[in-house]
Amino acid sequence: MDHKDYGKKPYMFNIEDATAQNNNFRTTIWTGKKLQLTVMSIEPNDEAGLEVHERSDQFIRVEEGQGVCKMGSTKDNLDFERAITKDDAILVPVNTWHNIINTGGKPLKLYTIYSGPEHEEGAVHHSREEAPR
Repeated sequence: MDHKDYGKKPYMFNIEDATAQNNNFRTTIWTGKKLQLTVMSIEPNDEAGLEVHERSDQFIRVEEGQGVCKMGSTKDNLDFERAITKDDAILVPVNTWHNIINTGGKPLKLYTIYSGPEHEEGAVHHSREEAPR
């Protein structure tokens, strides 16, 4: 998979293929002024990591695998918890703490659309440990 960020110009691609082919924890595909798209691959027994976005709403779609989505108003009050699997969509409001946990035996493949860029343009994070918090 190409690791170039195609943002700031028109771009079209097969999002299912790009998501399935991505083996990095996070790869930024497109960064615009008010929108950003990343694809993610979360290894079995790993997680995206508990976080909150103070500037953007977030849309997440699961392409492969299974897991759990947790959300809440504070990091200590994740009162929303749902099992997630292929074709599920998750909507995360701005200022909502959230985490995606892979509970399956294969990588959890998903893509994320942020309503405002959340990561550095062109960012590629090969693992969760190198991804900024």
